[in-house]
Amino acid sequence: MIRPGRSNDISEEELHAYVDEQLPEDRVCEVQEYLAAHPDAASRVAAWRLQKTKIHERYDPVLHEPISDRFCVDTILARTAGAWKKIAAAAVLAFALGAGAGWFGRDLSGFGRDTDAARALAEAAIEAHRMYVAEVRHPIEVRADEAHLVPWLSKRVGQQLKAPDLASEGLKLMGGRLLPGPNGPTALFMYQDAGGERVTLTTARSPSGDETSFQWRAEDKIGAVAWFERGLAFVVAGPAEHAKLNRVARRVYEAYEIADNAAGK
Repeated sequence: MIRPGRSNDISEEELHAYVDEQLPEDRVCEVQEYLAAHPDAASRVAAWRLQKTKIHERYDPVLHEPISDRFCVDTILARTAGAWKKIAAAAVLAFALGAGAGWFGRDLSGFGRDTDAARALAEAAIEAHRMYVAEVRHPIEVRADEAHLVPWLSKRVGQQLKAPDLASEGLKLMGGRLLPGPNGPTALFMYQDAGGERVTLTTARSPSGDETSFQWRAEDKIGAVAWFERGLAFVVAGPAEHAKLNRVARRVYEAYEIADNAAGK
């Protein structure tokens, strides 16, 4: 149990230490109980863990590769001053991109084509789907029956969102949560069918103003359909059943299209 007077003493530094497995053993249980009682903090910790995992997956393979001769100090100093300035600027830019991206920013900065960005977006949504559908106590932050769910997420994302009715696909809205993203906050809506199977819809500002067709991505047993339209990025994720997720994505697309037509857009 948390000792009296300590439950409110959990600092941001301790949460980071918990994620990095550097927290003293006598504080681990207290932090875990604190997270169980504070969903917002638990959501941040989950996002940090996911980011840490993806960074290791992407960069660990090259961590111990031999350094190329072209990166030796003598070689670099032999180059012109102009070239040195370019190298320094590139290093600063790389650091800024790495530091600024949240869970939803995986690889987006490195793609010049929207279709590639959509695929990367789908991979990121798969990881978020895997993390939150497995949650028993806190799969969502706000329940579907709470009237402020959609207005709250719309306000945070900065654009009117919808939680489409997916009853035709046997799915009922459970609720939603807010996630961090490089282009601003990201909304996640979670649905569940009669058998307990879950599907998520993530929505954020699009990294560009262009529109794309549906892009399919699958990893292990989870699949995702991603696309950009109306200045937003959408990803439907769930069990890797291509036809079913395509149908769900189509329902989401139609819900926004109907709303736009009704508004005369």
